[in-house]
Amino acid sequence: MSTPEFSHIIDLRQIGDAPIVLVPDEAERRRLAGRFAITAIDSMRAELRLTVEGQTVDAKGKLTASIVQMCAISGEDFPVNFSEPIALRFVPLNAARAPEEEIEISADDCDEIEYEGTAFDLGEAVAQSLALAIDPFAEGPNADKARAEHKLGGDVASGPFAALSALKKD
Repeated sequence: MSTPEFSHIIDLRQIGDAPIVLVPDEAERRRLAGRFAITAIDSMRAELRLTVEGQTVDAKGKLTASIVQMCAISGEDFPVNFSEPIALRFVPLNAARAPEEEIEISADDCDEIEYEGTAFDLGEAVAQSLALAIDPFAEGPNADKARAEHKLGGDVASGPFAALSALKKD
């Protein structure tokens, strides 16, 4: 197993009341940008409050980031800013579940992350939250111009489906 690009291990026994602020350094941001196939992560910051109930830890807060990614149409780089709420739940591996027990997942359970022992990687969870926020098909400010220049407008009258369109009954 490889080491995550942005790791911040939290031990259950050391969780306090103060919020945790995670800010990756330049090298970590560069490695994350490579992993997420984007041009750059100019800034990234997560501020989270952790609450413990038994061995379950809820992490709630906000992720802000400024990235540079390539336009899906023109191929040109453009900046994107994020400000996303984060709600994660860290639960012990296989907690109170029989191996053959059927599991129903609700919307609240979608962000549950299992961990082993007494620690979990909050940094990797925040990195994954950023990855989910990035639109892989984002269009930059010159997308319409590039679409017109390369005849990517999707005009049915002249595109590959023109013949089928002509057969369609009105």
